[in-house]
Amino acid sequence: MKEIVAVIKEQFLHIGMIFRMSRYEDKATYQSHYLGLAWQILNPAIQVGIYYLVFGVGVNGSREISGVPFFVWMLTGIIAWFYMNTSVLGASNSIHRQVGMVAKMKFPVSVLPTINIVSNLSSYFPMIGILLVTLFVSGVTPSIYWIQYIYYFFCMIVFMFAFGLLNATITVLIRDYHIFLQSVLRLLFYVSGPIWDINNRNLPDKLVNVLKLNPFYYIIEGFRDTFLSRGWFWEKGTYGLIFWCMVLILLILGSHLHMKFRARFVDYI
Repeated sequence: MKEIVAVIKEQFLHIGMIFRMSRYEDKATYQSHYLGLAWQILNPAIQVGIYYLVFGVGVNGSREISGVPFFVWMLTGIIAWFYMNTSVLGASNSIHRQVGMVAKMKFPVSVLPTINIVSNLSSYFPMIGILLVTLFVSGVTPSIYWIQYIYYFFCMIVFMFAFGLLNATITVLIRDYHIFLQSVLRLLFYVSGPIWDINNRNLPDKLVNVLKLNPFYYIIEGFRDTFLSRGWFWEKGTYGLIFWCMVLILLILGSHLHMKFRARFVDYI
């Protein structure tokens, strides 16, 4: 528990530096591109268009899901997936990519995954704005359910931090892990619900119940419950409890491994 407290304390003590470095990382990534930061919106928008043509028009036949057009249903979930996928991969490689630069100075290495997570918010929030416009155009009006967006956003950030810290540490110790993680995320894309409604895929009930334990699925469906006014988070109390237990386990493992090995990160690299 002391290790968790130490890691979380570092995040709050250096929160100003986290936001400054995240802004710098955004500018550095796109400084040589003509459209610059616009690619943070254009890239996911292009992918959304492709997925809609393939899975919405081609496979689903533009049928409604949960009483809304497929595009609205898909957009609500896939925006969360884009953010989580990018953050997981970026955070997992953050320490390995930059530890050499900070090794000779007193630097809180645990903030490197957090910097990547915060940096990706610059593309996430504009996409949420696009989602809101799409909802209004489609006739979906705001409801009291929307206030629980705060809860699911908090779930997403805490999960990204816990998972990112663990992945970043393991990637330093075992370089092949990052490639393995990429393959796992490709699989999770199809079983976490951003483009498929796993409840209507003629899958065995036991398999569906197992897939619902996936923390990515919990967050994606939570955003849909929020913006499509389908229900409250406490109505899924069991899945919520399982989600937070998983997050706690990830945080314990990630904090322990990080504090144990970070003094020797440079040696492993």
